[in-house]
Amino acid sequence: MYRVIKMYGDCEPWWFLDGWEEDIVASTEFDSYEEALRFYQKELVYLSETYTQEKTMAGFMATFWDPKEKIWCEECDEYLQQYHSVLLLEMDKSMPISLQPKRTHSRLRSCKIKQ
Repeated sequence: MYRVIKMYGDCEPWWFLDGWEEDIVASTEFDSYEEALRFYQKELVYLSETYTQEKTMAGFMATFWDPKEKIWCEECDEYLQQYHSVLLLEMDKSMPISLQPKRTHSRLRSCKIKQ
């Protein structure tokens, strides 16, 4: 089984910081790698045509952004860049624990973003 995850938030997806799954905006599961890869590539094309900046890491993790798309963080006293990301992950026991069952406690972060 494979999963393509779309995220939106203030961190690039490869950091997997505590509470990172709260940035997930969509998650789609696939039985075959080929199906997942086609869907992932379609999302990559869409994001690359929509946003001017991009970065990839570890083969199947990519993030895109518009330098003007930032949210004010009161505690940080600065604007934080917002990222649109897509990941292709194989679903097995080696996946981050946060992808298996949903956690019930709140996200731990050093600041609170004012929206």
